[in-house]
Amino acid sequence: MASVQATAILTSSAVSKNGNTTACLPLGFVISSAACKKVFCARSIASGARATLTFDPPSTTSQRKHTVDPSSPDFLPLPSFEQCFPKSTKEYREVKHEESGHVLKVPFRRVHLSGDEPSFDNYDTSGPQNISPRVGLPKLRKEWVDRREKLGTPRYTQMYYAKQGIITEEMLYCADREKLDPEFVRSEVARGRAIIPSNKKHLELEPMIVGRNFLVKVNANIGNSAVASSIEEEVYKVQWATMWGADTVMDLSTGRHIHETREWILRNSAVPVGTVPIYQALEKVNGIAENLSWEVFRETLIEQAEQGVDYFTIHAGVLLRYIPLTAKRMTGIVSRGGSIHAKWCLTYHKENFAYEHWDDILHICNQYDVALSIGDGLRPGSIYDANDTAQFAELLTQGELTRRAWEKDVQVMNEGPGHVPIHKIPENMQKQLEWCNEAPFYTLGPLTTDIAPGYDHITSAIGAANIGALGTALLCYVTPKEHLGLPNRDDVKAGVIAYKIAAHAADLAKAHPHAQAWDDALSKARFEFQMDGSVCSIIGPHDSHVLP
Repeated sequence: MASVQATAILTSSAVSKNGNTTACLPLGFVISSAACKKVFCARSIASGARATLTFDPPSTTSQRKHTVDPSSPDFLPLPSFEQCFPKSTKEYREVKHEESGHVLKVPFRRVHLSGDEPSFDNYDTSGPQNISPRVGLPKLRKEWVDRREKLGTPRYTQMYYAKQGIITEEMLYCADREKLDPEFVRSEVARGRAIIPSNKKHLELEPMIVGRNFLVKVNANIGNSAVASSIEEEVYKVQWATMWGADTVMDLSTGRHIHETREWILRNSAVPVGTVPIYQALEKVNGIAENLSWEVFRETLIEQAEQGVDYFTIHAGVLLRYIPLTAKRMTGIVSRGGSIHAKWCLTYHKENFAYEHWDDILHICNQYDVALSIGDGLRPGSIYDANDTAQFAELLTQGELTRRAWEKDVQVMNEGPGHVPIHKIPENMQKQLEWCNEAPFYTLGPLTTDIAPGYDHITSAIGAANIGALGTALLCYVTPKEHLGLPNRDDVKAGVIAYKIAAHAADLAKAHPHAQAWDDALSKARFEFQMDGSVCSIIGPHDSHVLP
């Protein structure tokens, strides 16, 4: 099949800080329903110049070959699964999807205990092993997505299918991972109480589910900046974070090559990838918030959805009338996305364009099955500001936006704080459940004290365990570098492991049967002095047992 070409006007909003054009889709451009990859040929083009956008047809091979960057990144070698988890093996269970006949291969980690103890099977997020990042992961979901698109349904979201009573391959996959009935998974997604972030363009994804009635999940933030990090480092961080148990990752890149970095990450990520699109939109207008517009934001959403981003964080609840409520705070507005929207609103004294165009956002998400993570742009940035009027005003609006999304069959989760002392955590969970109709809650910690920079993976894991036990479904990790700088490899591992422990503690409190079985296996081995084997059944072996 020949490439399809289109000519577009690149506006000033598409010119990056270094003078090169930033990859984006022009307004009004019609995207083909066929899976396609974009090679943005325009480089060093002045504002208003014409450029050709080339859309290559999908590869017929099971593994994608990259063309997003003229020079292949020098990817860093990742320690093997066996090095990271001695006495463990990566295994797969086969389960058949009756409607399609597809046989799904669901991964898990088998821990081989010492002595005569039986092996223990655990949830695994490490993804396919021994595949070069230059090649990319196998397209696990290609046949699933192709089959559904041939049906010609008006919408492509997991929520749409769930409401129709259809158990998709993704739902069956998640049910097997969680050791639950597929019908229960379907009903929770239909109800909006759980989501399966799974953009139809992210074919490399191993589906997972986020919801209060499932295992508590952990997100790891990665991303480059204008002054540090590289594509190679960010792909490594994804592989490293998922090796230790990250269930999702968010690419928060703000520097050069945002599009290329995200492309490499998506093609090498077996877990859902989320973004904050306003970050890239801001880069397109040279970092000047006042120059943002709905049109620039829309272009960015389409670009990222077309690449395969599984969920967007959008701060649509930062309304003009809420901004003055932060005036008496000790730490003001600490959310980067929230502050960008607030500055734009105050400059023009207009309502947040993400709120005003919420239905348009839903239409884009509906076409790709991008889940929405409604951002908490007014979250408290200090213990002093916890649970204030501004925070809860935004949460109330999150509930309104959630219900509107459900009407369009778009999957939603709500983001939460932040910095909250232990005794104020229950109020956050109670209000979210009530106002947002039990949509999944996704929280950053919360940090339970502000006194320990350098140890905030601990201060926040305390809050994460507490709010997870109360019903939060997804915990965004905090690393030791929080408030201090960009995390390195060791910081990523420390943050993920701290949060996997917090998530497991929450699962125990919720009486999840798998969580109790995991504890029982380790306790028995420890009591019988078989710690050599049981060490390997913890979140991850202690540093002294693993890597040089």
